[in-house]
Amino acid sequence: MPRIQLKPLAQQSIVLTGATSGIGLATARLAARRGAKLMLVARNEEALASVRDEIRAAGGQAEYAVADVAERAQLEAAATAAKATFGSIDSWVNDAGVFAYGTLQELPLEDQRRVFDVIYWGTVHGTLVAAEALATTGGAIVNLGSVLSELAIPYQGPYCAAKFAVKGFTEAFRRESMARQAPLSISLIKPAAIDTLFMEHARNHLGSRGTRNPPPAYHPNLVARAILHACETPVRQLTVGGAGGLSLVIANRAAPGLMDRAFALFGLPSQTTHDPGRAERRDNLYAPREDGAERSSLGPFTRKTSLLLEAQLHPRATSAVIAATGAMLLAYTGLRARR
Repeated sequence: MPRIQLKPLAQQSIVLTGATSGIGLATARLAARRGAKLMLVARNEEALASVRDEIRAAGGQAEYAVADVAERAQLEAAATAAKATFGSIDSWVNDAGVFAYGTLQELPLEDQRRVFDVIYWGTVHGTLVAAEALATTGGAIVNLGSVLSELAIPYQGPYCAAKFAVKGFTEAFRRESMARQAPLSISLIKPAAIDTLFMEHARNHLGSRGTRNPPPAYHPNLVARAILHACETPVRQLTVGGAGGLSLVIANRAAPGLMDRAFALFGLPSQTTHDPGRAERRDNLYAPREDGAERSSLGPFTRKTSLLLEAQLHPRATSAVIAATGAMLLAYTGLRARR
């Protein structure tokens, strides 16, 4: 298999979907600060122009393309615009998403299909368009999954199902790319609960309740770091958030019946609130609403560090620390035994 070589971020041009809020916006800002050229993609042209102008004012390079990722032709146009503007594409990040809260029996099927159209088919469209664009030059395709790619929770059924599908598609596409020796790095990023606008952007079928992230929530900058690491470094997957992410996945594998009962009891209260958030942001399932912020207006406590992510970004240092700690424990145990 050929070894995949990725450029340093400062030499890259990146196509980024979902670029006007939350994880996408945090990624755009961080990538621009690190010297990458950006083609920003989203539905909200006003917000896209604002983000582009902000990046340019700070000395960065950015352009935008208005596109709904559910429409492949619009992503093809975005790829053409990126090549015309920057000469090439080096990384493509599929981040766009929409959300609908409610029980699977009550959520209208058209809303469930729309979630799949954006999250799953949007990722498929972006990956296929990116693979064509990178076929000869090579590069990175970074797909946004979720810890909910591994663990389904109530009242987020369509989202969980779509993220499960994204994981399956990404793994299959990676293996097919390896089989044909394509010069592509295919990565899946799996965030835990992240404090973004998605709770406010969501269509809500839970009645008068507002919606929120199950705590703990992590800062979107952590996911941005993981995404940009995958743009520079071939990596299979990265998980962001151990306390609210990996720990739940492990518990679900170890004791699924217990987790069934826990989610049945606490699933609704852990995801609802009396604070509805900003009305201007509500319900962007079929049309864009207010964007331009990385974090929600609901003000939850947000973790700004993830030891799990640091361990994945710095595996050699982590292994050295673990080995040194183990050696010290063995030495201490031996000393105690001699005494």
